[in-house]
Amino acid sequence: MPIDAQALLRYPIPDVRQRLTARDAVFYALSVGLGQDPLDTRQLDFVDHHRTLRALPFMAVVLGHPGFWLADPRTGVDAVRLVHGEQGIVIHRPFPIGGEIIGRTRVTGLVDKGPGRGALLYAEKLVLDASDDTLLATTTATVFLRGDGGFGGGAGPVRPPYPMPDTAPDYIVDLPTRPEQALYYRLNGDDNPLHADPAVAAAAGFPRPILHGLCTLGVVGHALLRTLGAYDPARFRGLDLRFSAPVFPGETIRTEIWRDGAFQARVVERDVLVVSNGHAIFTAEAGRA
Repeated sequence: MPIDAQALLRYPIPDVRQRLTARDAVFYALSVGLGQDPLDTRQLDFVDHHRTLRALPFMAVVLGHPGFWLADPRTGVDAVRLVHGEQGIVIHRPFPIGGEIIGRTRVTGLVDKGPGRGALLYAEKLVLDASDDTLLATTTATVFLRGDGGFGGGAGPVRPPYPMPDTAPDYIVDLPTRPEQALYYRLNGDDNPLHADPAVAAAAGFPRPILHGLCTLGVVGHALLRTLGAYDPARFRGLDLRFSAPVFPGETIRTEIWRDGAFQARVVERDVLVVSNGHAIFTAEAGRA
């Protein structure tokens, strides 16, 4: 049965209130792979709660996260076959560790690619400081509804991808993922069973559970923060990327980075591009380097 576009555009996603604890910040950093190098003391600022703790800016994607709301039958979406297509982050202010935040999510658009070709759902989340409604971050997402094309909606507009350089990357960073990493990451509130249940993964057309796209983003974000931001989260302003193919937990993600902030990533073991058309913005200097 085709989705009801107007009902989906108006779907009431409840606000999420969350106290951002030190434990939350540490767990997120660990869940995207920080702390694996015991001699890199710069990473300890994000995972050692006995230090002056710093929150990874990419944590915006899980703060005030509304959960797997597209699994609600009222959306009309084929939730088994959907995949995360694109993600954007803009940071406005630092996250208050110990403070309360609000995540406010809404559907902003739908694109019908036609029968058998799926649909695109655009969503936006505002991360607000609950004490005064100050905007801390804005995240945007494109979800590819692989089983829901042909509902009679418009064919656009489709957001254009960031153009990639035609030169070799200036930096290459290899970071491993762990076989059980998706099981950790889903405790951030992103509990789609595609990332844990082999039967659900098979029904979606995958040989085994895949890593969350947003976990892949966290691993790539770590590579960017190390290379372009000297591990200073205050220098990060935002990024946009496109998910090109899934990562299987346990694979190595190689992030290829250009000095102007362009980036892409591939899985080393299969030489498959998994993130494309990426672009990140860092300031030259801010806070502690």
